[in-house]
Amino acid sequence: MSINSTNILTDTFGRKHSYLRISLTEKCNLRCTYCMPAEGIKLSPQQHLMSADEIFDIANTFVKLGVKKIRLTGGEPLVRKDFPLIIEKLSSLPVEIAITTNGVLIERFLPLLKKHNIQTITISLDSLQKEKFLKITRRDEFDRVWRTIQLLIAENIKVKLNIVLIKGFNDNEIIDFINLTKDQNLIVRFIEFMPFDGNQWNKDKLVSHKEIIDKVDYEYPLELQRGKDAPNDTSRNYSIKGFKGSFAIISSVTNPFCDTCNRIRITADGKLKNCLFSQHEISLLTPLRNKQSILPFIEKSLLKKHATRGGMDTPEKLENPELHSQNRSMTAIGG
Repeated sequence: MSINSTNILTDTFGRKHSYLRISLTEKCNLRCTYCMPAEGIKLSPQQHLMSADEIFDIANTFVKLGVKKIRLTGGEPLVRKDFPLIIEKLSSLPVEIAITTNGVLIERFLPLLKKHNIQTITISLDSLQKEKFLKITRRDEFDRVWRTIQLLIAENIKVKLNIVLIKGFNDNEIIDFINLTKDQNLIVRFIEFMPFDGNQWNKDKLVSHKEIIDKVDYEYPLELQRGKDAPNDTSRNYSIKGFKGSFAIISSVTNPFCDTCNRIRITADGKLKNCLFSQHEISLLTPLRNKQSILPFIEKSLLKKHATRGGMDTPEKLENPELHSQNRSMTAIGG
């Protein structure tokens, strides 16, 4: 099968997949409640995880197939000891590289990231209050993360803040986050709480797209502006008139963007997931190590992709905890 002549990144619904998210590790130095069960997760044995060379080989194949952007995730990608080598290898590919991190370790890697022209960094930050940060992450690292955010802005690196909203916990901070964009060129992104194994999801904890907009519209009447969404954007973009930055809402639950999805994921143990919500996984690492072509396995995975949320296409299915437990926890999937 010739790479140049195939169109295997197009699924049965005509969606072309040009965005690859690669999880570098299942490990994390935080313990966020919506991402990881309190008892942690059983980690894959080291020999089952992709090496730096294997990550590059798989990524290189996807780039030849048409992938234009690669995002490195985890767990926490920066806890991986060979992270500098991985960045060096992937930066040789003709593709945009981005990173999602919790921000705890980013300062020590800043020279490396600048050297390899990493221009966008997404940081998960679910509260602006130290005590809430400690409660949700189970670690006392707020000051370090906040200092890092300010450093990145000063270095003219594009910063996106990801906030998972949970009703009764941090939904009273929506306006506080948006106010950060008044004088700073930040992008604040509110993410609806999504169901995964072990995160105790239920719809009563959900803060919907409509609830967020209603809060903002009440605080800033006649000043809320709709932004322009990029093709295949997962977020709906907004700003407040006169503010330097902007905000967005990722409404995977109440207003999914599945019809324009162009994303696929590789877990740290080398399995391809065609959807964040899907329980279906297919190993690319096994055939790679067996000196087989991984192309048929990629094609098989894309052909199995559902139209909506891994097959959870009704409220009843989405609210069924048995279906949540058939997927991995978020830290094992790759954020």
